[in-house]
Amino acid sequence: MLEIVSSGGIVMIFILILMTLAMMIVGERFWSLRDKDVIPADLKDQVIKWSKSKHLDAKHISQLEENSPLGYVMSSALRNRELPREAIVETVEDAGRHAVHKMEKPLNWLSVIAEVSPLLGLLGTVIGMIKVFAAINAHGVGDAAHLATGISQALITTAAGLVVAIPAMLFHRHFKTKITDQTIVIEQQVMDLIDSIDGSKK
Repeated sequence: MLEIVSSGGIVMIFILILMTLAMMIVGERFWSLRDKDVIPADLKDQVIKWSKSKHLDAKHISQLEENSPLGYVMSSALRNRELPREAIVETVEDAGRHAVHKMEKPLNWLSVIAEVSPLLGLLGTVIGMIKVFAAINAHGVGDAAHLATGISQALITTAAGLVVAIPAMLFHRHFKTKITDQTIVIEQQVMDLIDSIDGSKK
């Protein structure tokens, strides 16, 4: 492994750094985007029960806000529960956008890694080919040992860049889809809460 890394030259170091960052982001998103953390199973029923009991206070709402993305959006509805339904929906939509942005923010780095890694691989390829032509100029085409270093760097960095970029792209798409699915569930559950709030006013 060390021989492969050293053959890739300095470009390989940057590719390895990006690979490490990608692995950290993927691990963190797998942990943070678990359904039980984003959409706690019993939270909707509990919050609807709170809203019907009309014993909500600022402390309960603040705790709900910190509970999860679902709790964050629901807390917005509860803070504005005295407003007309249309106004509550508007505040909830705004809170939902903030929640989704927070969930997607780390994925921007994953997208950057997926885009930059192949470019670093290409840079390594160019540097390797420059070394090949320099070796040809200095020693001619008959000395394969001098040509091997540049060719090795060109191939290794290209492959390494793709090895980092392809999984990063796939995981980025996976997490985006997961967030979209979770957002739909959040919308449905928050609308159930708004219906409950609206019904209690009548």
